[in-house]
Amino acid sequence: MEEKLNRSLKVAMFFGWKRLCPRCGKGELMSSYLKVRLECSSCFQDFRCQRADDGPAYITILILGHLLVPLILVFYDFFRLNPLIMAVSLSTVAILLTFYLLPRIKGALIGLQWAKKMHGF
Repeated sequence: MEEKLNRSLKVAMFFGWKRLCPRCGKGELMSSYLKVRLECSSCFQDFRCQRADDGPAYITILILGHLLVPLILVFYDFFRLNPLIMAVSLSTVAILLTFYLLPRIKGALIGLQWAKKMHGF
C-alpha cells in the first residue's frame, strides 16, 4: 500500500520524459537511442516487463501531424514558397522533431506503465 502512494503519475512520466528511471529519477532509463536498460543502475528497478511497443511512434506521428499541418498551410498561404523549398524545409523539421520526441515519449510511456503498475511493474 505504501509503494502505491509513492507512484505519482506526473513525476514518473516527467522522469521518463527526461529518460531517467521513473522510480528513483537518478538512473538512466535508456542504454541507447531507443533501447531500454534491463534494470536501473541506481535503484535496480527491473524494466524487462515494459511494453511500449508501437505506442511512442503513434503518439509522435500524432503530435507531428498537429504541428506540421498548420506550418504547411502558413508556408503555402502567406509565404508562397517554392514547393521544393517547402518540402525540404518541412521534411527537415519533421525528421529533427521525430529524433527529439521519440525517445522522450517512449520514456514517458514507460513512466506511465510503472506508475499504473501495468505489465508486471
